[in-house]
Amino acid sequence: MTRGHTIRLIARILALAAIAFISLFALDAFGHGEPFWRQILGFLMHLIPSFILLVIFIIALKRELIGGILYVAIALINAPWIYKHNFAMNQSVGMSIGIVCILLAPFLITGLLFIIYHYKYKIRE
Repeated sequence: MTRGHTIRLIARILALAAIAFISLFALDAFGHGEPFWRQILGFLMHLIPSFILLVIFIIALKRELIGGILYVAIALINAPWIYKHNFAMNQSVGMSIGIVCILLAPFLITGLLFIIYHYKYKIRE
């Protein structure tokens, strides 16, 4: 396996792992004393970001550059919003930055790996 294929494989695995991690937050829809169908509806609504990220992943499978740019854009666009929300909740700059890094670093790294693969290895093929 060449270095280019390794980078592409790591990007794909990291993307799927990050999507699975974000999808775990959808489980918050269960257990609030609501009727079962309302909980299912809430669960599906909580999964909308995961579905969007899966669409971006499918794009990245065929077009690494476009997928990489979209993953980086998702990370950079959401960073201020997530920071602001968490700072309002805990009033701690360090904790808020840590949460932003935990949630968005995998998508930023994934996007950069797809972009690196495109420019460094795919052009040569």
